[in-house]
Amino acid sequence: MASGFMSYAQVPAIEAENDSISTIEEKKEHPLATGYYPLGFFNIDFKTLIKYNQYEGLRLGLGGITNDKFSEKFRIGGYAAYGFKDKDTKYSLGGGARLNKEKKVWVNLYYTNDIKEIGAFDFLTDARVYNIFEPRLINIVQFYKYRNWYANITSELSPKLLSEFRIEHSNVDNIESYYFINHGKAFHEYQLSEASLSVRFSPKTNFITTEDGTREYYDGFPKISAQITQGIKGIAESDFSYTKFGLKLDYYIKRTDLSSTSIVFEGLLANGDIPLTHLFHSYPNQPNKPNWTGRFSVAGLRSFETMHFGEFFSDKVMTMHIKHSLRRFKLTEKWKPELVFLTRHAWGDMSHQNQHFGVPFNTLDQLYNETGVELNKILFGFGLSFAYRYGFYHMPALEDNISFKFTFYLKI
Repeated sequence: MASGFMSYAQVPAIEAENDSISTIEEKKEHPLATGYYPLGFFNIDFKTLIKYNQYEGLRLGLGGITNDKFSEKFRIGGYAAYGFKDKDTKYSLGGGARLNKEKKVWVNLYYTNDIKEIGAFDFLTDARVYNIFEPRLINIVQFYKYRNWYANITSELSPKLLSEFRIEHSNVDNIESYYFINHGKAFHEYQLSEASLSVRFSPKTNFITTEDGTREYYDGFPKISAQITQGIKGIAESDFSYTKFGLKLDYYIKRTDLSSTSIVFEGLLANGDIPLTHLFHSYPNQPNKPNWTGRFSVAGLRSFETMHFGEFFSDKVMTMHIKHSLRRFKLTEKWKPELVFLTRHAWGDMSHQNQHFGVPFNTLDQLYNETGVELNKILFGFGLSFAYRYGFYHMPALEDNISFKFTFYLKI
């Protein structure tokens, strides 16, 4: 991540003001750039401090991880949080040991008791992203509880290639009145054992070596992320067997006229006996409110602004996001708004929709389309976003096809 902190809709993963090695200065990153604040031998994680969502309401917590002042070979981390609406405590605790400093090989073991959004899929090797606002989080309505043990080994085989291998066991308790019908039996609670391998290849990454080791200074595009997960029935009383694949291509073009275009393509596929909690949505971000004024909120990073939460789920889905940013308008020395054009598309399907009972949803067996525009950094980092839903999934009422939200961008 760049040394400046960035938070706004459709932000490129990494930006650099100048790609020349001769201009690089060694300087300490601002805490808002990483989301960590060092306090002695412990780095406090800003992401754990305060959150808000529709299930927990206000969530307050504290967490972080030890740094090199504690040990260069071992680390301990975790968090504890409390939701004031569900009146429940969540926590995580674990640690790791470094096996190889040059290749940044760590082996870790963690236990977590928390909630997670239904249908969310994460690439394990995606870079950590910290934002003051977590845009979609405040609008999410469908969660499940889980208790999870996982062990993993992470490595940076080169600055261009990141990898993680993980094994984990989860106990899932559904919050929704959801049942997964499998071989004539209805499962509301279930256990899952999984093994995952994830890699991320960044062929244009450049780096320098400092006294502290290898430090990435310009992370170029394209980026290629791939992941495979195997659910194994019978291990530690696991209930289901399945396979999940994920592939993501992230391409960013920066031009000499200071305009830029980013293209993100993602494909996900699942095969086997998989409950809805572990299938895929398409990152919707339209609050489930009756009119457009009630749906005014913050636009997401890579989300479908006109797609309602819980509207679509898939066991196979492809999405494409294209963003074109014009050169910023220099109205004054400090006032430089940015005009951005966006188009997003999704297609998916569900092979055995009748296995999922209690949570109504549609499939994406036709192409989903939305197009929009953003005017970012109008005042104090805030801007406006507008998107329109069209095509096969166009709604009868005009206002149901419209998304009007604000964006947020801050650079320190």
